[in-house]
Amino acid sequence: MTLAGLKLLERDHQVPAYARLGVEFVRGEGARLWDDEGNEYLDFQTGLAVNSLGHCHPAVVAAIREQAERLIHVGNLFYTEPGLRLAQRLAESSLGGKVHFANSGTEANEAAIKVARKAKPQGAIVSVHRGFHGRTYGSLSATPQESKQAPFAPLVPGFVAVQPTAAAITAAVDDGTAAVLLEPVQGESGVYELGEDVLRAAREACDAHGAALIFDEVQCGLGRTGTLWAYQHAGVVPDALTVAKALGGGLPIGALVTGERLADVFAPGDHGSTFAGGPVQCAAGLAVLDVIDDELLLERVRALGERLRHALAELPGVVEVRGRGLMLAFELDPDHRPGAADIVVRALREQRLVLNATGPTTVRLLPPLLIDEAQADDAIGRLRAVLDA
Repeated sequence: MTLAGLKLLERDHQVPAYARLGVEFVRGEGARLWDDEGNEYLDFQTGLAVNSLGHCHPAVVAAIREQAERLIHVGNLFYTEPGLRLAQRLAESSLGGKVHFANSGTEANEAAIKVARKAKPQGAIVSVHRGFHGRTYGSLSATPQESKQAPFAPLVPGFVAVQPTAAAITAAVDDGTAAVLLEPVQGESGVYELGEDVLRAAREACDAHGAALIFDEVQCGLGRTGTLWAYQHAGVVPDALTVAKALGGGLPIGALVTGERLADVFAPGDHGSTFAGGPVQCAAGLAVLDVIDDELLLERVRALGERLRHALAELPGVVEVRGRGLMLAFELDPDHRPGAADIVVRALREQRLVLNATGPTTVRLLPPLLIDEAQADDAIGRLRAVLDA
């Protein structure tokens, strides 16, 4: 079917919840995508950090195929091995507690909010401005962005939003606080890394008042910043973290990973999901971890991230570069024309480079973790051509 035909199908049969760009992708391999006309693209968006191993990584494809040929689904009333093995891998590589699976990042955050509230009934959840935790009601209530919250008010009560500073968090946490929920690196707002002082202040405030510290690593976890978990950069250990996006290699899966303190708060019947932790998704997750949990790979992510940071800073019109590892954003001069959204469209059409804009002047880069120096330099060259023009 032609692109025009797909647009008609969307218009007539799909809820208009997405602003799609005018390309139909039909195939992917590594950092490359191909559209329906055979044109090749360089993907530095990776489905919003989902395809961290690139498209159709052979190990992930093999794991999915092998498991799908054996068993696709039976539900959580029975045992299946892949989910239990993946839970072990996630817990042992991070907080040493236990894991509850979900289908997405927002669902993982819902589980985190619920476990914190059960551990400390009626307690408030403190989050910070610029944060993004999802679009379901609990996660949306912890996402203090007016444009996302206002159309769906009233939201869930008991959420407090403060500035992302050590002083503001310290002042907001008291004996009535159940949890502080933070992204160590804020992704959807434009890749803002929270300082070590902010994370340490949150840890100290939670300890002082018996609250849980929860890190949302849905986007910044699993190697994206150059360590397996983003919290490892600062050495501030949370009581729980959430993960999704990259975990399934393209399949939908999320997880709440707890430390020992919250490991046994949920009892049977407290929370659940029909599809969560299915054997195919978890087999894919195990294959993803086999690749990402490798210090040589993570060291390379850090090195390539620095290479890209320096190169981005030299581009015309760029006034700031933010981020860590291969989770980066650059800020355009507010007087630069065109703005970020137009730059992304022109990069797609003129240079076949896939990016995304997170604000009027902010362009975000989330390339596969397996790119090489040549691909990093190629992306910079394509971006320079767009910005020069």
